[in-house]
Amino acid sequence: MKKVYILHENSDWTKHLIARLEELNVPYEDWHLGEGQVDIHALPEDGVYYNRMSASSHTRGNRYAPELTEHVLSWLEEKGARVINGTGAINLEVSKLKQYMALQKHGIQTPKTIGAVGKENIVKAAEQLNQFPFIIKHNRAGKGLGVQLLYSIDELRDYLNGPDFEESIDGITLVQQYIQSVDGHIVRSEFIGGQYFYAVKVDSSDGFELCPADICQIGPDGEILSEESKFTIVDRLPEEHIQKYEAFLKGQGIDVAALEFIIDKNGEVYTYDVNTNTNYNEDAEKVADKYAMLELATYLKAELDQL
Repeated sequence: MKKVYILHENSDWTKHLIARLEELNVPYEDWHLGEGQVDIHALPEDGVYYNRMSASSHTRGNRYAPELTEHVLSWLEEKGARVINGTGAINLEVSKLKQYMALQKHGIQTPKTIGAVGKENIVKAAEQLNQFPFIIKHNRAGKGLGVQLLYSIDELRDYLNGPDFEESIDGITLVQQYIQSVDGHIVRSEFIGGQYFYAVKVDSSDGFELCPADICQIGPDGEILSEESKFTIVDRLPEEHIQKYEAFLKGQGIDVAALEFIIDKNGEVYTYDVNTNTNYNEDAEKVADKYAMLELATYLKAELDQL
């Protein structure tokens, strides 16, 4: 029997999709890749394989899940299976440097960024950037891991030599131009099946862990709002903006994603994060009668039906 196979390492992020697949009577198999095997001589079962792996898996005890997933996806693609968010997605999910290079290739502006390994090289990168304040963060991250806003080289040295500094799981720290938002917000735009779905505007004044899935709300026209002041309504993005993002995702072979961007006081748009997944928020979707996981399940069902 043909199935949808969900490749992941965190059931909290897949249970809502599974509920929608069951609602649509779509056969599925839950494939947890916290550990496992890759038999490169075997042939994959007939079905659609949806990759939902996260760069932050190591924070849940699944240190090598992305590495295992990358090899599983390579095997699936080599054997001709239908893969949603394949190797193109996993390669960007685990490296912000690769994200920025791919975005720039498609004419999408990103903040100036230098990758460094070793504390002295992090300091040298900040001196080379020579813009204050600046941000440092993990190359392989998720959940705002390692993000610090710093105002001087001395402050950076104190942080690097203090108890709070933590290296990225891949050893690469990013030193990045700080983009000050014109209104103190970032925007996260969601895409399913390579097509724009909705966006959320998030107040970033309280910090950098900005996952809109937790408490955001969706307005009646597809825009996002919340009873929490951190989230506000977002009008539909400019069509040119949407088209540029959709072309980027197509070029990278990514089907489901969220791209985060910020607009500075001069109206310049800087895209700084590519998340190869989509959000879920039950309360938000009830308000709008618009359901991200239903949209995703419907998309996966359509892909399965075409096999």
